[in-house]
Amino acid sequence: MSEKVKTWLKAAGIRSVKTMAQTAIGVIGASTVISSVDWIMVGSATVLAGALSMLTSVAGLPEIKDGE
Repeated sequence: MSEKVKTWLKAAGIRSVKTMAQTAIGVIGASTVISSVDWIMVGSATVLAGALSMLTSVAGLPEIKDGE
């Protein structure tokens, strides 16, 4: 695997994990106001957010400069 691919995977992975954490916090926060937390909904929303983050990272990551 090339260094460029490794760098991209690391940056996209970090971004994805951050997005997943933010989504989980938001869903948990919204759920506790209404009723108890639906962990299946939290999990599915979090996984979906992570997948979407990885897909949008294909368009480019500002953390990676051209040529890295």
